[in-house]
Amino acid sequence: MANTIGVDIGTSGTKSLLIDPDGNILAESSATYAVSMPKPLWTEQDPEDWWNATVKTIRAVVKQARVKPDSVKAIGLSGQMHGSVFLDKAGKVLRPALLWNDQRTAEECDEITRLAGGRKQLIRMVANPALTGFTAPKILWLRNKEPKRFERLQHVLLPKDEIRRRLTGEIATDVSDASGMLLLDVRKRKWSTELLGKLGLDQSLLGEVYESEQVTGSLTSEVAQKLGLTTDCKVVAGAGDCAAGAVGNGIVRKGVLMASLGTSGVMFVHSDEPQIDEQGRLHTFCHAVHGKWHMMGVTLSAAGSLQWFVEQLCTELATRRGSDPYQTINAEAMAIKPGCDGLLFAPYLAGERTPHADSKARACFVGMTNAHQRGHMARAVMEGVAMSLRESLEIIKELGVPVREMRLGGGGAKSNLWKQIFADVMDQSACTINAEQGPAYGVALLASVGIGQYKNIEEACKATIEVVKKTPPKKATVKTYNQLFPVYQSLYSSLKDINAKLGEF
Repeated sequence: MANTIGVDIGTSGTKSLLIDPDGNILAESSATYAVSMPKPLWTEQDPEDWWNATVKTIRAVVKQARVKPDSVKAIGLSGQMHGSVFLDKAGKVLRPALLWNDQRTAEECDEITRLAGGRKQLIRMVANPALTGFTAPKILWLRNKEPKRFERLQHVLLPKDEIRRRLTGEIATDVSDASGMLLLDVRKRKWSTELLGKLGLDQSLLGEVYESEQVTGSLTSEVAQKLGLTTDCKVVAGAGDCAAGAVGNGIVRKGVLMASLGTSGVMFVHSDEPQIDEQGRLHTFCHAVHGKWHMMGVTLSAAGSLQWFVEQLCTELATRRGSDPYQTINAEAMAIKPGCDGLLFAPYLAGERTPHADSKARACFVGMTNAHQRGHMARAVMEGVAMSLRESLEIIKELGVPVREMRLGGGGAKSNLWKQIFADVMDQSACTINAEQGPAYGVALLASVGIGQYKNIEEACKATIEVVKKTPPKKATVKTYNQLFPVYQSLYSSLKDINAKLGEF
């Protein structure tokens, strides 16, 4: 019997799970850590926290599952995308990693666009425009703002790939995660030597690129002993959390869309060909499915918006012992009618990516009166996030990409209210599946493919994943949200100049 482990290096914590050859989850474990915000709109983490959480959770699932060490044949890695781990020649981390929602690199984005010969040329080379969350601007930021550290720079790794290095000693990545660095020729699925040359960056900074199910190495003897495993355990390339989450939700064929309500929100649709939005509103990345692609729209603060609301504005609930603050908030929001009596929320707590790509965008409640209560605000947050993600869906439809089925995942999808709001805003049934573990499950399946238990990831998903529930839209509520959506869309343009000025203070 060959078991596999999936590890997801998330923003708020790391999750590991262990599955058997049939895809059944035998054990799972999570460990949390903090995000540092040294300045407004800056976000950083210490890669050592990821490593400690990885060791802790892998050891935990092996112990819980009571499996023999030599039965675990492979590990798949997933993680938050775009983050930058800067290493020197000795493999020492030079500084805390800049995360996907860090917004400090606006000047470097302009520099990349200029050096590439303009936005159109940049999209031609790497399928996407320069955005503050991506990795390439972070490398240039290090060169511009911390030149002494840049002089010592030997490698740049993504979060999950730093864990790979610690597990195997290998410097490598996969095509899906590499797509989000803004340095990959997404069409050809290899590094863009053209753009690297224009930016004055050496390709030796980057790891070898693999397809997601391919084996990149094996556990070192020291690490195997620490984890309670053997050196026969392989490590496959894995995937960025969005592509891994899509695999974990069975989004491996045309016409199926994944909507994820994690810390960030994602609208992810499979594509057999590289379909590129020439306006750069949607991302086109390589998929974790061998030789396939996907299009993706992102809201930077999705479930993260509700978390902020609970932790910052509902402190008495967040600190109350013996109760779940989210259950209370959901109950209060459920008592409010759709549209929240004219209260809207724009979820731009960390700037925004799709469709506006504006690091200066700011969140706001609009339409508030003294009649509005906490339940109104909570529901407005849920509705605002859903409407933000609908903007991505509208672009997907505009580009002619078919969407026959929408599957909803992520922590926010555990709320039945939010699930219903999502179905009503999108006017499409929100489907949930038998496996709710997302990225960790997806890369555990990729690990199973990597050691030959399945022919490919499509076969693995067909054997293990099925829709178990559909939440259909309510016609009356759909009508309300269709009337409200254009009002929501006007918020960004109405407040853009004001937010830019507020950013000066």
